[in-house]
Amino acid sequence: MPVPLPPALERSLDLLRCPTCRTRHLHPDRGALRCPAGHAFDIARHGYAGLLTGTRATSGDDAAMVQARDRFLSTGTYAPIRKAVAHSAADSVPERATILDVGCGTGYYLAGVLDQLPGARGLGLDTSVRALRSAARAHERAAAVTWDVFRPLPLADGVADVVLDVFAPRNPAEFHRVLRPTGRLIVVRPTGRHLAELRGRLPAVVTIDPAKEQRLHRALGPFFEAAVTEQVEYSATLTGRDALDLVAMTPSARHVSRADLNDGGLLPGQVTVSVLITAYRPR
Repeated sequence: MPVPLPPALERSLDLLRCPTCRTRHLHPDRGALRCPAGHAFDIARHGYAGLLTGTRATSGDDAAMVQARDRFLSTGTYAPIRKAVAHSAADSVPERATILDVGCGTGYYLAGVLDQLPGARGLGLDTSVRALRSAARAHERAAAVTWDVFRPLPLADGVADVVLDVFAPRNPAEFHRVLRPTGRLIVVRPTGRHLAELRGRLPAVVTIDPAKEQRLHRALGPFFEAAVTEQVEYSATLTGRDALDLVAMTPSARHVSRADLNDGGLLPGQVTVSVLITAYRPR
């Protein structure tokens, strides 16, 4: 039996373009999205659309990472970041805004923005089908599709009022193309103090490049100018389970041995959460 078209995905069809022929609209057809040229893309029973074709990216979150992220985010430890992102997105957008979350993961931050904007709709893109199973259920007004940020986005020009990039890779030229001229790109990234206590205990945890800010500004500069930057920094108390999930939900999990994770003495009971949130205007 064909998978029914989720309402949020139906409301997002006008945003999407066929990723194969680039200029054709997609329409629902017997459990798939199809363009007039006949290219078809399955709608998964979990509610997301599988637009990603060809060689699949290997860096998407696996099942264990997604489960760890779901558990950790449900504790509310990153709720201040979510709240600040939502407030940043809500500034100067129309009541019926379109929010695009690139590298959306489980949809946690996109759902927070949609809660702040009752008339808005959301679309999350991610390579991880495991994460998209959660993202497709994260909010009744959020749709989800598989996509790789480093490829041209399967979206029409100038359709988004906000592009969210929260701890995710970036494609500045494509972000600029899909944003409206009055839109905003919101980028969230860690400072050098973010989770410093964790990195101090587990040297294998991925470090933060001190030149990260300079590289970010060089990449975005031709397309965007910074409008406002907010720093969110606070101390968070962790249980042993929280600390394990915090490591396990990131790419650092691939660099830390199971023996290190099982040694509770190595994991801190308190960490510094420190991020920068910048809203950029298109040039």
